[in-house]
Amino acid sequence: MNLFAADRPLIMGIINVTPDSFSDGGAYLSAKQAIAHGRRLIDEGADILDIGGESTRPGSQQVTADEELERVMPVLDALTDSGIPISIDTSKPEVMKRVIEAGAFMINDVNALRNPGALELVAFYEGIYVCLMHMQGTPQNMQANPQYQDIVFEVKNFLLQRVQDATQAGIMQDRIIIDPGFGFGKTLQHNYTLLHHLQEFTTLDVPVLVGISRKSMLGAISGHSVEQRLHESVAAALLAVTKGAKIVRVHDVKATKTALAIYDATVNCGAINHHS
Repeated sequence: MNLFAADRPLIMGIINVTPDSFSDGGAYLSAKQAIAHGRRLIDEGADILDIGGESTRPGSQQVTADEELERVMPVLDALTDSGIPISIDTSKPEVMKRVIEAGAFMINDVNALRNPGALELVAFYEGIYVCLMHMQGTPQNMQANPQYQDIVFEVKNFLLQRVQDATQAGIMQDRIIIDPGFGFGKTLQHNYTLLHHLQEFTTLDVPVLVGISRKSMLGAISGHSVEQRLHESVAAALLAVTKGAKIVRVHDVKATKTALAIYDATVNCGAINHHS
């Protein structure tokens, strides 16, 4: 299956099976709630589902691999036959191994496969997609005092190096995706500088994933609390797509899907399918 066979940006719907994620922590902690949420996101038009069993919000605490698997596996097992590719948001090689063998299509790693054994593990399973994200520090300390001389250059250079390390480990380049890591060891100014220069990252010849949905960088501009950031999130996703993002990772699939449909109709105005 070629994830990018469709010539349009893809929407990745978020399923946080955690008690402490920044936006919806605890809302889908039970497997039953998370599975129902996943099916709702599919109905709303998600192209990919991203299931996470460990929060990586600033200041979050790590959980064991067993606990992460306990949260994620029932949801993965229930949704693998949905026809929608499933991504698992994890940095632990032992979790990666279990979920890949259970049918996960992609690993979304905030640590860019830097944990010992992670690169080799993903390389072993041919056909698995992987998203390599930039993060300065760890979720526990990343927002303490992030500093850069030139954020665009440094983040881009890091991701270039990780892409090279991944391909050298045996991961095919057409299976690699990159994520600049909005909010992961970045100030408000850093985040908006990255967004302004997002097209720079498209020159690395791998698809760019952007996850800005409901993040504090949006609330800092609008003044809205996390559960009221729908409009900001849709605007940011649309802006990211205009700057070259191939995947947008979002909480609000339906609204994002609608906005991208309008954008697509405008860009491809010669081939419009309209609903009567």
